[in-house]
Amino acid sequence: MSVALAALLPYSFISAVTPGPNNIMLAASGVNFGFRRTIPHFSGVYFGFLFMLTIACFGLGEIFTTFPILQPILKYAGSAYLLYLAYRISQSSTISDANVPKPLNFFQAALFQYINPKAWIVAGTIPVAFTQGTGITNEDIMYLVGGHAFVSFPAVMAWVIGGTQVRRLLSTPRSLRRFNITMGLLLAGTVVLILTS
Repeated sequence: MSVALAALLPYSFISAVTPGPNNIMLAASGVNFGFRRTIPHFSGVYFGFLFMLTIACFGLGEIFTTFPILQPILKYAGSAYLLYLAYRISQSSTISDANVPKPLNFFQAALFQYINPKAWIVAGTIPVAFTQGTGITNEDIMYLVGGHAFVSFPAVMAWVIGGTQVRRLLSTPRSLRRFNITMGLLLAGTVVLILTS
């Protein structure tokens, strides 16, 4: 094995637990839809990213080196979609509000990873930064993906659980409205970070 697990695990945990588009949307979903209805969204984020990481480990992430035009396309398309989601989140004022979109399903959340610039950055960094030697073996890929899977599950799930706990405190439409506006602004703020990075 040529994987630096001691360095990979804290990196994976920190990259998974820090605020980003996925975590902000999962927390908002936990508040608006509860734990059970957010699980498909969480599963799509979790398994969608693990699949992305796997293909990046096999070298398919190098497509951005071959076709550099894809990077700005991804950045602006992803940013536009994030702004749309931020708007939709900020518009809901009650848990039963008809304007509240349905929670993302498994496939929507999984596909979102491929227009999420943060996800591509993390997936592209892991196989390069945490392997030693000239090539990545199948065993290396198993450790890279397995290590990330192990520490990212509780890191991302914490946002879902946190959202469902906050849900109990938001007993009035006004407080929920303020929360959703805040989450919408935070999600929009990630767009600023994406576009200026």
